[in-house]
Amino acid sequence: MRACLVDVYETLLTCDFHGIWAERARMAGVAPEVWNDAYMRIVPTLGVGQMSMAEAFGVALRTCGVTPQDDLVRRMVSRDRELLLGNSKLYPDAMPFLELLRARQVPCAIVSNCSEHTRALLISLGVAEMADSLVLSCEVGWIKPSPRIFRHALEQLGVPASEALFVDDQLAFCAGSEAIGVKGVQIVRDGDRPPGGVRSLLELADLL
Repeated sequence: MRACLVDVYETLLTCDFHGIWAERARMAGVAPEVWNDAYMRIVPTLGVGQMSMAEAFGVALRTCGVTPQDDLVRRMVSRDRELLLGNSKLYPDAMPFLELLRARQVPCAIVSNCSEHTRALLISLGVAEMADSLVLSCEVGWIKPSPRIFRHALEQLGVPASEALFVDDQLAFCAGSEAIGVKGVQIVRDGDRPPGGVRSLLELADLL
């Protein structure tokens, strides 16, 4: 394999999203389940960049019956960024794996379904500087498992699908990459090893 596409959440890092969502609900002044129901309705739109975080919070607040005052929305967006950066942690094998790719001169694209604060997170953790390209759904307008996001990543790296590997914790996303000829490998860190999958990124070394 001449290139590697790598997922972010639950592949390179873990994040306490439950804590983040609970804080969003607290700031909105509504029950967590009410907030989560409202927010989940707009996640697909947010994920492809058709809404900013501020717009998304405004819509979610209105859905919850709360007036989205500008000051509240600004505070929620700022706090959300702080919480994402403060509640995310790289897995121990993440940086060694990215360093291995660099040492072997294997181009790497980070491919993530995410909202706008993920780029800042990847920069703060030192991941961005280790990658050749950041392909974030909220910036490119496509979301996994769409073939378009994988093709975009391949174009960024200048390699054909048949010479690229994709690793993700979601089996459906691996299947999406396989549909265009990119070898997909599922990583499951806890529980049984999936068929053809791995439990550590460093297990991929023999494929690169």
